[in-house]
Amino acid sequence: MKKVYLGLGGNVGDVKAVLKAALDALNAHPQISVKKLSNLYKTPPWGDKNQDWFLNACALIETSIEPLALLKIVKSLEVDFKRKKTRKWGPRTLDIDLLVYEDVALKTKTLTLPHPRISERAFVLVPLNDIAPNLLVNGETVSKHLETVDSDEIKLIGEGGNF
Repeated sequence: MKKVYLGLGGNVGDVKAVLKAALDALNAHPQISVKKLSNLYKTPPWGDKNQDWFLNACALIETSIEPLALLKIVKSLEVDFKRKKTRKWGPRTLDIDLLVYEDVALKTKTLTLPHPRISERAFVLVPLNDIAPNLLVNGETVSKHLETVDSDEIKLIGEGGNF
């Protein structure tokens, strides 16, 4: 089984319920086991700032599914939860990103591992730090990357995966 870190978020509809249902769906898959959940955070929009704030969390899963097949599963879940791509970095009911897949370094048209913008995004680093502060990403720990971003506006709204 491989350890995979996921970033989850959304800002349309009942995001808490969608995040919980998406995690339940992942955990129900015979080859996926959700092992750890971060706290839940309210975060300002990134990139396209003209939209509602997001709820964000991270999860550690274990799986035997290869990266590209896992990407298909999570993107299918996004569709199941009515995600509509209206614009780059725009509003969404659910977003699931593969952040780190064990020690895999990969760059394809559809997937780059580790995720190329982890170190720029406080909305990823804050929850990822909850579950993996010592995880190495691009030669630095998550906690070290977190020191380099502005996380002042990020608000804790649910502890210990209690969505």
